Order: sequence, then C-alpha cells, then structure tokens
Amino acid sequence: MSRVRIKFCGITREEDARLATDLGVDALGFVFSRRSGRFIAPEQAKRICRQLPPMVSTVALFMDDDPAWIREVLSGFTPHILQFHGSENASDCAATGFPYIKAVPMASITDVASYSRAYPEAAALLLDAHAVGEPGGRGTRFDWSQRPQVTQALILAGGLDAGNVAEAIRCMRPFAVDVSSGIEASAGVKDPARMRAFVEAVRGVEHE
Repeated sequence: MSRVRIKFCGITREEDARLATDLGVDALGFVFSRRSGRFIAPEQAKRICRQLPPMVSTVALFMDDDPAWIREVLSGFTPHILQFHGSENASDCAATGFPYIKAVPMASITDVASYSRAYPEAAALLLDAHAVGEPGGRGTRFDWSQRPQVTQALILAGGLDAGNVAEAIRCMRPFAVDVSSGIEASAGVKDPARMRAFVEAVRGVEHE
C-alpha cells in the first residue's frame, strides 16, 4: 500500500505540535472557527508555526465564518492550505486565493460524486461523519464500506483512532487520514500516547 499522509487537527499547544512533527505527521490543522472548542487565536497559531521544521504543512480551518474574520486571520497567519467545514460554496472557498480542502458532511450527503462536482477546484475532499451545520471533531464515524469515485484526493476523518484507523484505510484507501478527538485527552489537548499509537497504526497498515 502506498504511503498515507497524516493530519493532526485542532492543534492548540506548542508541545503537541512538536511531538506531532517528531512523529512524522505531515500536516497540522488550526481551527479558527470561534464556535469550536479547539479554537485558537491567530497569534498563538503563528507562534506555534514559528517552531515547526520545514516540510510540515499547516491548515487553517473555517466553518461558515464571516469573510472579514477569514481575511483578518489570513492577514497575520499564512497557512499552506485552507479547510472549509461548513456550507461554503465553491466561490466562497476560492475567494481567498488559497488552495483549499472541502469537508463533506457524510451524515447528510448520500451522493459524494455529485457533491464533489460542485467543488472542482478543491485540492481534496475531507469525508467526515458530521451532518450539515454540525462541527467535526465529535469522535463519530460513518460507513466506510463504499469508496466514492471522485477526481479530488480523499482525506478520511470522523471517529478515527489507533484502534480503527487501519481498518478505515483498508476500506477507503484514502490519500490521507485526519484525526482530532481520537488523539486527545480533552478538546484541544492532545495525548502523547494516543498520538504515537495512531501514527504507528497508520504506518503498520502501509506495510501490509
């Protein structure tokens, strides 16, 4: 199996970011939607990113946020890619000029292929278990039995942890996996043992 990229989302602490990069995690997600329990201020995210080694991607997550707030965040924090987790349309997502990932609310969407065609410029689709209007990071999963046929890269999220991520990868064959609650002690506070176990589980299934 080819290498599966790993994104740790909801980073709020420098020590969690350092351990993630030590473990070889490919991308770190920072949540700038104030409705989230994992919200981070742009200034703190910028401080964390100054400590990151090169070749680690940073992702700024928004969910139906006011365009003025998005512009304010991006005026002081420069991520590699954005992630839109709400009902944003393709024009909304493209308005910033950044490449973007679009989350798919799998609890509400039955035809992912049709949904994907509404976001032709998305760099990837992130399949999450939430319903329309709900935030992600709730630790719930969706049915992994059928892999949608889309042109964008697929990122798998929703209820992943060290105990089930290997099964999820076998079923969905995603480009990347995205985890938040599955590696946490509490919202926004990562658990080192769970972080290590998750990465080991992903790397283990790659060698099958």
